[in-house]
Parts: sequence; structure tokens; C-alpha cells
Amino acid sequence: MKSPSVVFLAFLLLSLFPSLFLGLAPGPAAWAAGGAQIVDDSEVVDPGTCQLETWVTGFDTVGGGGYANATNTCTLSSLPRLEFGLQFQHYWYAGILGSDQLLGPALKVNLIPEATGVGLGLAFSGGVNMATGEFELGQLIMPVSIPLNDKTRINLNAGWSYFRFAEIQNALFYGAQIESKIGWEEVSLMLEVFGRQPGFTGVQMGLRWRPNDGPLEFDLLAGSFLDTVNAKFFTVGITFRY
Repeated sequence: MKSPSVVFLAFLLLSLFPSLFLGLAPGPAAWAAGGAQIVDDSEVVDPGTCQLETWVTGFDTVGGGGYANATNTCTLSSLPRLEFGLQFQHYWYAGILGSDQLLGPALKVNLIPEATGVGLGLAFSGGVNMATGEFELGQLIMPVSIPLNDKTRINLNAGWSYFRFAEIQNALFYGAQIESKIGWEEVSLMLEVFGRQPGFTGVQMGLRWRPNDGPLEFDLLAGSFLDTVNAKFFTVGITFRY
């Protein structure tokens, strides 16, 4: 049986990165890394619009446990390269360990648009425990997006992460993702690897479906932490753009 601190840290690792990454690339082909996906792209939400991302993750560990997220972000027409918003995270643990709720900002700046050939961004997020007021987690990363063609692109992430409960509180986060549209333009397949070093390495894959390129988007994902944690997790997500 995994210790509560290890499972909690796994929850935090999974939550910190997707809760920040809320990108939607512009143009007729609607890309959308981030959200329930852990690795993000360099782009921001379309100027003049907002989006609400929600997802629930369950962990296949002894006694169960899980994590839910609701994040709302916007990009103003007057600030077309800045995405800002607020994220709420709720964790529940096995047995009598109870639950935690965190609240914090989600910010991303698009420095170089992906349309130039290589996109570059800068993103920050943080989470404060709503019961104790303590700063639990934080992250500053640089996402890079490289389109290979109209249907496939690569997203790369690297930066700093902070976990208050970790033995090593400050560490490097990295991630690499390939996503490709399959069949219909509204369905994409994603495979990613991510890690916090020293500490954790994980993989995740899944499908994202955006019917008729409309306001709703659905995620179905499965992943696993490797190394010493080796915990599987499964995620269902819904995004609404308005």
C-alpha cells in the first residue's frame, strides 16, 4: 500500500500541470492541448472569449481516491496574448484521510504565435489551501508548440515546480506530447510523457472530441505514474467555450 504522502503528491503532480494549461490554438483547425491533458501548448484562448474546463480523475490505488478540477479563463480582445483565470481543485483520499480544496490563479502569455512556425509561451499557476491558507503548489513553465502539418503537432514543456509536501519542494518539470487529428477533424489522439525530477515520471494517452468544432469538448484519458509510484489514473473531462 502506498503511503498517503506519496498518493497526495501524485495527485498534486497530476493536477498542477493540467490546471494551468488552457491553450486553444487559433485558425480553422481547432487544436486544444492542456486542460485534462498534462502537457500544454503555447497558445491562449481566442481573444474575446472564455472557457470553463472541468474534469475528474480517479486513481487506481489501494482504497481509491481522486481529484476534480474546475478552471475558468478568458482572453480579452484588448490583450489578445494574455490568458488569465481562476482554478479550483478538490482532492479526496482513501480511508479517513479526508479531502483538500485549493484555489489559485492560472495565467499564460503567448510570446510567439504558433502560426509563425514555432509557438512559444510562458505560464504560471498556483494553489492555496482554502482551509489553512498555506501555499501548496506553484509552477512557472515555458510551453513550445511545433506544428508538423495540418493534422499533427508536438508540444514541449519545461520549467519550475513547487510542492510544499514534497521531500524536494523545488524541482524541474518537463513534458512532451504529440497530438494528431484522426478520422474526422473534430477528433484528436494524444500521447504524452511528463515528469518532475527528481521524483516522478508518468505517461498518458487519450482522445479529445469537439463535435462540429463547437463550444463543447470531451476528453477520455488513461495514464500511469512510473518509477516508485506506479499508480494508474483515468480522466473524463468537459470543456465549454463561451
